[in-house]
Amino acid sequence: MLGFLWRAAGKNRLRPWRSPYLRWRIETYWGLHADRISPAEFRAFLWNHRRELLRFLRWADKMESAARARGAAQRPVPYHLEPARSSNPADSA
Repeated sequence: MLGFLWRAAGKNRLRPWRSPYLRWRIETYWGLHADRISPAEFRAFLWNHRRELLRFLRWADKMESAARARGAAQRPVPYHLEPARSSNPADSA
């Protein structure tokens, strides 16, 4: 379970709210603009969605275990390297 979090946080392991990938995932899931996620909002997201996050981490662990059992090569987390853009037209004004 922790392996996914370690890879997903990337270079921002001690400051996961700065991770472009995690910020993009929170924006996609929660709708909060990725550029505006503060440490407090990141912690609030983790706390408010802890059950869903734990369920996802268990699923990800199960998928990684199954892939390892099949002998598949481990793939890196697909980082979203472009700056996040909102789909809300009001944000572009």
